Amino acid sequence: MKRILILLVPVLLSGCVVETVAKTAVTAVTLPVKAASYGVDKLTTSQAEADRNAGRKLRKEDEERGKLYRDAMARCRSGRPLPTDDCTGGAQR
Repeated sequence: MKRILILLVPVLLSGCVVETVAKTAVTAVTLPVKAASYGVDKLTTSQAEADRNAGRKLRKEDEERGKLYRDAMARCRSGRPLPTDDCTGGAQR
């Protein structure tokens, strides 16, 4: 009985070994593809990312223009405008 068991153990375990080797081979083959696609993804910008970044930039510029306008109007009200300030009262932004 022991002899049969000793002979069957390598045969039964060979499936595990083959499966492990196959999984390792698949991982080794797909790893360069995954690495390359990750690199391409990081180097390129999707349309959604480009739109989001453009919107963020426009909002930031608009906030800066609003701040400059409010500062100029405050200087006009205080009577100390800069030569570049338009203190006509009806200044449009």
